[in-house]
Amino acid sequence: MHTRNRGMIIAFLAPALLFFSLIFLYPIFRTALMSFYNVENITSGMDAWTFVNFDNYAKLADTSLFRISMWNLVRIWGVGGLVVMTLALLFAVILNSGIRGKKFYRAVIYLPNIISAVALATMWLQFVYNPRFGLLTGVFNALGMKGMAATQWTAAGNKFWALTYAYCFGMVGYHMLIFSSGIEKIPHDYYEAASIDGANILGQFTHITLPLLKGVIKTNITMWSITSVSFFTWSQLFSTVVSDVDTITPMVYLYNQVFSGGNVVTERNAGVGAAVGILLGLCVVAVFIVINLLIRDDELEF
Repeated sequence: MHTRNRGMIIAFLAPALLFFSLIFLYPIFRTALMSFYNVENITSGMDAWTFVNFDNYAKLADTSLFRISMWNLVRIWGVGGLVVMTLALLFAVILNSGIRGKKFYRAVIYLPNIISAVALATMWLQFVYNPRFGLLTGVFNALGMKGMAATQWTAAGNKFWALTYAYCFGMVGYHMLIFSSGIEKIPHDYYEAASIDGANILGQFTHITLPLLKGVIKTNITMWSITSVSFFTWSQLFSTVVSDVDTITPMVYLYNQVFSGGNVVTERNAGVGAAVGILLGLCVVAVFIVINLLIRDDELEF
């Protein structure tokens, strides 16, 4: 009976493992291998690859445009992440405080996540940042702040932050739902006991909510890291030229390397593109490891 069960387990797991290997493991292995070769076309057979050892990684380190793209990614992840996580947690706490219309407000905050990124970015460019009739121009004119109203939000020097905050607007709802689901799992008895002991709202938040949300915080930071490294669509929509340093990110640089050979920025080399992909993957893994070392919740139970 034991042997028969083992055979059944293998029979049921084999197709899933096969597809997992073909769809996930093989592309990862091939990409890692490709990063050590000069590959003109991503579809080229391995017989057309030229081994260059770590030259692709050295080339990235010496390329100023790639370093700028990485710095842009760090700022999007750090500053944007701080804004998104703060607002998402704030909204989640407010929505779970017993206010009326919780489902309605939650749906409104999450709404940008169901809108296409192309449509959302176009909305910001045409109806928020537009220097003639944009929302910001109208608001600052109404407040008498003529200098702020005349600001060219998508001009060089301002474009990166305009892009970052517009992107954050679309991501708050997603992370708010994750925080909200974590808060809903916290027994209400904890708050009642703390209230009886004299703890105010801030004390309940810092001594009950935050400690019991450590696992959720780790999940949110990891998910934010994954979406940050794949930052592409918003960058392309806000950029005016291929070499726009205010909007370029590693994913855009990767795209130019693999698919846009012959432009003014890069030459086609899928090996360098593969190296970018490996570096981005390692960045996510590094963030995951550091977050797990800094935020420990093994001792907490509820």
